[in-house]
Amino acid sequence: MDAQVTITALGALVALIVSIVLIFKKVAPFYALFIGAILGGLIGGASIVDTIGLMKGGAAGMITAILRILAAGIMAGILIKSGAAASMAYTIIDKLGAKKALLAISLATMLLTMVGVFIDISVITVAPIAIEIAKKLKISRTTILLAMIGGGKAGNMMSPNPNAIAVSDSFGVPLTSVMMAGIIPAVIGIALTFVVATKLSKSGKGTSFSLEEGGEVSNADNLPSFGKSILGPVVAIVLLSLRPIFDINIDPMLALPVGGLVAVIVLGKAKHVVEYTQYGLDKMTNVAIILLGTGLIAGIISNSTLGDVFINAIEVLGLPTYLLAPIAGILMSAATASTTSGSAVASSVFGGTLTGAGVAPLAGAAMIHTGATVLDHLPHGSFFHATGGSVSMAFKERLALIPYESMIGLAMTIVSTIIYGVIGIL
Repeated sequence: MDAQVTITALGALVALIVSIVLIFKKVAPFYALFIGAILGGLIGGASIVDTIGLMKGGAAGMITAILRILAAGIMAGILIKSGAAASMAYTIIDKLGAKKALLAISLATMLLTMVGVFIDISVITVAPIAIEIAKKLKISRTTILLAMIGGGKAGNMMSPNPNAIAVSDSFGVPLTSVMMAGIIPAVIGIALTFVVATKLSKSGKGTSFSLEEGGEVSNADNLPSFGKSILGPVVAIVLLSLRPIFDINIDPMLALPVGGLVAVIVLGKAKHVVEYTQYGLDKMTNVAIILLGTGLIAGIISNSTLGDVFINAIEVLGLPTYLLAPIAGILMSAATASTTSGSAVASSVFGGTLTGAGVAPLAGAAMIHTGATVLDHLPHGSFFHATGGSVSMAFKERLALIPYESMIGLAMTIVSTIIYGVIGIL
C-alpha cells in the first residue's frame, strides 16, 4: 500500500453517513462500520488494496485500548456479581435518606459508574432500589430514570471505563488525567441533574409506578460492607495515580485487574473468581468488537482531508479551533449512540488534527470526552433501550426524556470547553 494515500473528504463523509444509516437500520455496528469504511475508501479515491490497508492500520491502532478494556472487565464483573456494586448503591441511598432521595439515587449511580461499572449496568443495578423509593414517595418513572442517567453521565466523566480509556490512548495521556479532567464537569452534571429531576418531580410529568411494579431488590443484610466493596476500585485508582503523581507507570491493563482481584479476595468470593471474571469479559466483548469496527472507519477518516475541511470551516466562521473537539464528540456520539464509540471515533479521527492545530492533548481528550455524553442516548443505541427497560418505561415516554439527558450532557460539555478551551487551563 502507498503510505501517502489520502482519502478525499467526500469519501470520509460517505464512510460516516453509510455507517450511521446502517446502524439506524439495526445492522450490527461492526458490520455497519466495516461496510462504511470500504465504501468510503473506494469513493474517496483509494484502490481496494489501499482501502483494506488503511482499515487494517486503523484497527491495529485500537488494539491497546481493546486490551485495556478487556482487562477492565475483571474488576467490573467482580463488582457486579459479588454484590459490591449493589452495596455501594444501598449505602449512599440509605445514608442520604428519603428527603434527598433524588440526589442519593444520582450519587449512587455516579459512584458505580465512576469506579468502573458500565453506565447502563449502573442504572440497572440502582433501578430496583430507586423504584421502591419512587413508589413510597410517589415519584414518576421519568424523574427516577433521569436522576439515574444524569448520575451515570457524571460518573462516566471520572471513570476508568472504555470511553475514558479510548480518549486516553488516542491522545497519549494518562487515564487518571482524563478522569481528573472530568471532575468539574461531573460536579456541574450532578448539580443540574438534581435541579432538573426535582422540577420534573414537581411538574407531574411521567407515569407513576403501580404497587405491583418493581424489580427484585437484594437483601441489604446479605451484601458486603461498603468498606470492602469500595476497596478494589480504590486500589485500582491509586495504582493508576502513580503515573501522574510519581511518574511510576502502572498500565490500566494491570491496575484494573489488580483492583478486581483485591476486591474478590477482600469480599471473600475468591472461589467465584472464574464466574465473575467471565461475566465481566462477556460484557466487555461487545465493546471490544465495536471498537475494532471503530478502528476500521477511523483508518479511513484519519487518512482523509476531512479534518482539514472541518478546521477550515471553523476558521472561515471565525470560531476557535478547539471547538472541533466538543463538536466531534457530539456528532460521533450521535452517529453511534454510544459514549464509548463516540469518544473512540472522535479522538482517533480528529486527535491528530487538534494537537496539530495547537490544542493540548489532555484538553482535546477532555472536551471530546464530555461532548460524547450529549447525544449518546439516541434510540438507535442500546443505552436508550436498556435504561428504559430498567424502569419498564414505554417507548414514547423514554423519547420524551432525551431533551433532559442532552441538557445535562451539553452543560458538562460547555463547562469542559470553557475550562480547557476558552481559559486553556491545560
